[in-house]
Amino acid sequence: MPILESGLRRQDVLLLRALRSVPRTGRSERIREGARLLFSASRAQQDDTCAAVVTSSRQILSNVVVKQHDLHEGFGGIHPSVAIEAHQRNMPGAVRMALEQAHISIHDVDGIAFTRGPGIGGCLSVGSNAAKSLAAALGKPLVGVHHMQAHALTPLLTTPTADLPKFPFLTLLISGGHTLLLLASSPTSFQILATTADASIGRAFDKAARALGLSWGTRGPGAALEELCRMTNDELESLPDIPPFTTATFLSVDEPLSSSHKIALARAFQTAAARQLCAKLTLSLQNLELKGVNVRDVVVSGGVASNIFLRERLRAALDEYSSDERISLHFPPLELCTGQRFDVSTDSQGLKIIDTDNAAMIAWASMHRFLAGDYDDYTIDLRPKWSIEDIRV
Repeated sequence: MPILESGLRRQDVLLLRALRSVPRTGRSERIREGARLLFSASRAQQDDTCAAVVTSSRQILSNVVVKQHDLHEGFGGIHPSVAIEAHQRNMPGAVRMALEQAHISIHDVDGIAFTRGPGIGGCLSVGSNAAKSLAAALGKPLVGVHHMQAHALTPLLTTPTADLPKFPFLTLLISGGHTLLLLASSPTSFQILATTADASIGRAFDKAARALGLSWGTRGPGAALEELCRMTNDELESLPDIPPFTTATFLSVDEPLSSSHKIALARAFQTAAARQLCAKLTLSLQNLELKGVNVRDVVVSGGVASNIFLRERLRAALDEYSSDERISLHFPPLELCTGQRFDVSTDSQGLKIIDTDNAAMIAWASMHRFLAGDYDDYTIDLRPKWSIEDIRV
């Protein structure tokens, strides 16, 4: 084994070997003002192994994620040790494919970013070890990124320049691990206005889908529930009249349900979930207005942001709250939302490859620090529990 590989973990050795086999295409411009910079990112926060290449001019050159739904569905949720082992298998191939799709060599990359936290510690360590090993071996600068900060800043990457949200803006982060309503004053300054007292909104969708016996499919249980809500049948007018309710109600469902009852239950839950989010959003806007904070932009991101019904309800709630002056509502494109509509292909190694925003958003969230020369040391630690209000700590 070459000296460069001594002391590295097995998955990092495999990663370096995979990258060496990618043809070298020449050196890119070094970091300087006005240069078109290329930044690679890795993400292994929970059950998605991701890699991407993004430029400082807001171009996503590649976006790769390897899903693990088929491994976790039998457990009814993410099994940490299973997720870690899958990340170790998938990270080398994901990084190599990201470089190939971007038509560059690792030597062309100007910096490497990774998800520092929050998340499952063992999963975070796979992406962290890969990023640190590559950065140290190749002499590239390194930046660790807060996962929720990356979600909040995604529209700054994907929205047309003329429509970019302006600080301060509200950001609603809704995913399988988090439900957060934040006031964003700058790319690095966030104030938590509200959060969940129990389970995240994404986990609530997953529990409801599981109680209804829905298959995860390729997009996960939450997406399966949304799809069920859109279904119609020949006797739609005879659907049971079920009022909106919370997830806890599903715990009492212990008998076979007809398709009509499943659709009615799913719609009642989805309506209740959307109603609660809309209420908290408008209440926060009202409180900020009383404090003299004028917010005209709302950013919604995270896997649950792909839900079409929720998007429509949030738009209607904002229009009702501010009918005289429209509040702009920003979402990542549907094809860039975790778990939403994407095309699945299989590479030569049998990996399921899906384009999403996960690794791309990590790279973009690191951009301001790379441009400022504010790098992390190669020994930087992980932050499995990390408040977004403390992202610079």
